[in-house]
Amino acid sequence: MKKFIYLISPTNIKGNKFYRELDLVLKSNKVKFFQLRLKKITTKNLIRISKKIKKIARKNKVKFLINDKPLIAKKIGADGCHIGQKDMSYKKSRKILGKNKIIGITCHNSKNLALKAKRVKANYIAFGSFFKSSTKKSPFKANLATLHWAKKKINIPTVAIGGINDSNYKKILSNGADFIACSNYIWNNKKLDPVSAIKKFK
Repeated sequence: MKKFIYLISPTNIKGNKFYRELDLVLKSNKVKFFQLRLKKITTKNLIRISKKIKKIARKNKVKFLINDKPLIAKKIGADGCHIGQKDMSYKKSRKILGKNKIIGITCHNSKNLALKAKRVKANYIAFGSFFKSSTKKSPFKANLATLHWAKKKINIPTVAIGGINDSNYKKILSNGADFIACSNYIWNNKKLDPVSAIKKFK
């Protein structure tokens, strides 16, 4: 079965319950990448949490990426990092991580940014936001036409992000995205626990 989910961490990680749930969610065998995205956190805590997650990701054969911080990704031996347009440049990140690690780039809804990412040889590109997302307020609105275009012209794996849930993900995948990113739908679902939520993606 193809793994098609790009799972992003909740915005806060407290206590051991999260690690148990993460392990069960990754056991679903649908997740290809797990991105740790914690903003207001000390480096020490980030490293501590990263090490725990890395073990769980390895065990479940999931690629573990850290958002924004190539130095920490290198330090803990993650599989790579994800960089936004305002983060460290791709060139610098690649220099830190070396050529075998994964680096993905946020391209919003921009063909120019996607072409630039292709030129520098990014491992994947992320487009979004496709739907209203409560995880991250994005001023950028992405559309399905961009996914079609990327499929034809870019030929790098694409991740679609922003408000994706069990009722709209098929539309995104059938329009050319290789992966769907989700966070809130899994971790902060009012009706379903994380394991039941991930099972809704078939």
